Formats: sequence, structure tokens, C-alpha cells
Amino acid sequence: MVDITYSSTRGADEKLKASEAILNGLASDGGLYVPDHVPALDRSLKELAGMDYKGVAYEVMKLLLTDFTEEELRGCIAAAYDDKFDTEEIAPLAEACDAYFLELYHGATIAFKDMALSILPHLMTTAARKNNVKNEIVILTATSGDTGKAALAGFASVPGTRIIVFYPKDGVSPIQKQQMVTQQGDNTFVVGINGNFDNAQTGVKKLFSDKELAEWMNENGMQFSSANSINIGRLVPQIVYYVYAYTRLMKEERIAEGAPINVVVPTGNFGNILAAYYAKEMGLPIAKLICASNENKVLYDFFSTGTYDRNREFILTSSPSMDILISSNLERLIYHICDNDAGKCRTLMELLTRTGRYDITDAMRAKLDSFVGGTCDEETTLATIKNIFESCGYLIDTHTAVAAGVYKSYRSKTGDRTPTVIASTASPYKFTGSVLSAIDPGYSSDDDFDKADRLYELSKVPIPKAVSEIRTAPIVHKTICEVDDMEKTVKGFLK
Repeated sequence: MVDITYSSTRGADEKLKASEAILNGLASDGGLYVPDHVPALDRSLKELAGMDYKGVAYEVMKLLLTDFTEEELRGCIAAAYDDKFDTEEIAPLAEACDAYFLELYHGATIAFKDMALSILPHLMTTAARKNNVKNEIVILTATSGDTGKAALAGFASVPGTRIIVFYPKDGVSPIQKQQMVTQQGDNTFVVGINGNFDNAQTGVKKLFSDKELAEWMNENGMQFSSANSINIGRLVPQIVYYVYAYTRLMKEERIAEGAPINVVVPTGNFGNILAAYYAKEMGLPIAKLICASNENKVLYDFFSTGTYDRNREFILTSSPSMDILISSNLERLIYHICDNDAGKCRTLMELLTRTGRYDITDAMRAKLDSFVGGTCDEETTLATIKNIFESCGYLIDTHTAVAAGVYKSYRSKTGDRTPTVIASTASPYKFTGSVLSAIDPGYSSDDDFDKADRLYELSKVPIPKAVSEIRTAPIVHKTICEVDDMEKTVKGFLK
């Protein structure tokens, strides 16, 4: 097995081992870490189909995290994918309405972020030991709703770590907010900002690249790392579930080995669909990568025109985890389609910072032929939830509904009947109000927990433990700050 090194999308001078890239989170020049090549799967799909989730996870992750020993990696996997998940399969597939829904929400916080954030703390603490890091690791992250709680749950009370999460005060669902502000653990700190997710994400990136702050941290025995999907330790575990989904379809004889599938992913920050792209590059037979956007359709416009332009109105939707105009992980794809030229990639990212937009060349666009952009408005999102529930008896959340709505439109336009996996990214109970308004618009209550009870009455889908346990949990985190005060707020907590 060939060792893989990681360098920045904006400059190839730094060559790091996987464990070092995981510890750093973000490259010092503001770029994202990418592998020097994407390795091919070295087990046949038939062999992988005979394995459980942990087995597939090891076979995929060993190829990209090459400086972890087998014992270390298997240990991290075993600690992550245990009884925190409420189903033995970890990521089951449900067939409904001409598609296979890959349920990625059976972890502790009922969202797909659990799939990676259950293992990241173990990868990170293992990486710290491997690299003789004595500093305390401070996880600094911005969230549009799901990453925050999943990261908090993963890192809470983990020795040698602290975690700080910034979220848009008015830009997450009531359940998402309640999950975060009730988080226990002396090493956790949750802050609402007066702004949107892009403000929070930009502020966090600024703190990462602040050299004076890094020196202050080091003098005080601390160093930053990230739990956002900008961290390669978040991205690699996400590749696993696409490989796993394909091998389950094989195992159940829904497809033959080597037959193509399509994948539909609802995405704002582009990390989840980028993982599917890497799975395809590793040899998984994915035909089309269908990128589903809500009304903040910056990615749809990019795939349609070749222009990325964040200069537009920011819209609050019923799928808030996708309310994003700066899709951080797209930078990794840009790097790959400009032939891994860090200089070209850096120029485009500087343009984005300076002007809010950039254009890719025709040659770069030609390398995006497997991607299809789609968008779904609010009305269609809610109609999709209602339609799938009434016609197929299957309940989905708003983000999954964006993907299902985009897929229905794609299928209608193209006639493409390739077996299709839709990434189902959150439990319907994470967005109870919106889901209930779609299937029972006459019900009225200001209490999200009353709505959860009503949703259970109608659907008989059990209320997850993650919702029931926060009903009466005390609020622990009450800090609110302005975007310009993020550094001061961070220092205040760390002191």
C-alpha cells in the first residue's frame, strides 16, 4: 500500500502525513488538505459486500489514512460505530418511491454528521499521541445546525480536548438549537452569533489563520483544530457510507457487481457530495453525482454556468443546514479539476474573497460531466414530504426532501432509470415543525415537542432518544456575540 501525503489546495510546499493533516484541520495558508492521489479500492466489491459497516470502514479508510496502524484504525472504528447508533446496520437503506434512501441519521444526534463525528475524536486523539503533541487540542467549528451538536457529542469530556461551536442565532431549527445549548461537558462552549452561517464560517477561518492568536494559544499550551468538513478526518469517514450502500444493494441482489448507480446528495457546504466524488474516484461505479440545492442555489448555478457567485440574497429556508453561500469543500473539487494546480486554485479562491465570484475554464467544466445540479424551492420541498409520506408511507426530513424533489425532476427530464441512492441526512424529528406542516398543515402549536408527539401519532415513526432527552434538559450555554467579537469570546472561554 502506497503512503499518501497531504498538501494544501493553495500551495504544495507542505507535505503532511494523514495524522498531521487531521490535527491541523486547516492548512496554514487557508487552503484545505488534499491527498497527493486518490487510491483505488484494493478489495473487490464482492468481498466488501460480505463485510459489515466496520469492515467496510476499515478497508476504505486504511487507503487514505496510511500512517495509522491497523490496530489504531480498527480501534477508532470500533469505538465510533457502537451502540451510539440505534440500528445494527449503522447506515440502513430504505426503498421508497423509486429510490433507495440511505439513512445516515441513526447516530446520537440524528443527523448524518454523526457518521464522521463519532470517529473524528478518536482519530484526533490517536493522531496527537502519534505526533507527540502535548498541547490541548481546541476544536473550533462553525455550524449551520448539525455539525455543531454532532461535534459537541463526539468531543464532550474527551481528555486533552476542548470544543467551541459558533452557530447563527436565528438560523437553526428549534430542535437543533436546543440540542446544542443543553450540551453537558466542562470542555464544551456554544456561542450564538448575530449573523448567518457564512459569517460564522468566515469568522472561524479567520481565527485559524491568525498567527498572533496561534502564538497566544501555543504559549498557553493549546492549539486549534477543526471538526468541520474542511478537516480531512471528517471527509474520509464519509466516503465509507457510499461504498457500504453500493455493497448492500449488491448483497440484496438489487444490482449486479459493477452496475452503475446514481447518488443524490442535499448539500450546502459540498462535503457530503465531495465524499461521494472521492468514492467514485476510488472505483465505486457511480454514474451521476446529483447535487441538490435549496433556494440558496449557488451550487446549482455553478454547475449550470461554470460561475461561482455568492453575491446574492441569503435565504432562510426549512432546510437550514443547506442555507450556505460559501461552499467550503468545493475548493477541493476545484483543485482536482485544475489538474491539482495549487497556484490556479489559490487565484480562484482569492478572487472569491475579493469579489465574491470566480469563473472556471471550459477545460475545467469538462471534468464535471458526472455532476448534475438541481434545485428545489420551499413549496416543492414540503409537497415532496407530503407526497412520499402519503404514497409510499415513508417519512423524510426537509433536507432529504430537497434531494428527493431534485431527483424526481431529474428523472422526469432525463428518463434516467439507473438505480439511485438518496442521502437521507437527518431524522424528520430534527425538523419537526416543517415536516408536520407538510403532512398536517392544520395542526397548530408553538412547542416543537408537542409537534413531535403529533408527528408520532400520524407516522408511528418512533421519537428518537436525541429528541426525548432534551425536552427537560437545562440550558447550559447562553452566550451570544457579534461576528467581530469572536476572537475575544474564544479567548474568554479558554482563559
